[in-house]
Amino acid sequence: MDFIITTTPTISTYRIVKVCGIVSGLTARTRGMGGQFIGGLQSMVGGEVTAFTSEILKARDESINRAVESAKALGANAIVGLDLETANLYQSIVLISATGTAVVITPDVPAPP
Repeated sequence: MDFIITTTPTISTYRIVKVCGIVSGLTARTRGMGGQFIGGLQSMVGGEVTAFTSEILKARDESINRAVESAKALGANAIVGLDLETANLYQSIVLISATGTAVVITPDVPAPP
């Protein structure tokens, strides 16, 4: 079974058999001078600032992967209730946090009739 991640507290067709604990993954990213320059130019014209978007997507994936590794270390095979948050540190650092509950799940087998 693949490792399952969901923002909901339960997983359809699965039963939580053990709660392993809270796990988090953090990533702090800085916008380098080049990214700030390109982002500044793009913001003058309007629209999406792609230089920042790609970095935020990388940071999101990295923080989720860190939470998954923490969950696996606890013996979990899923994370439920995943919450992603961002925060600005100083002027050029963005912090991405992925926090959820590490659990062990099994397929939910219906009771026999």
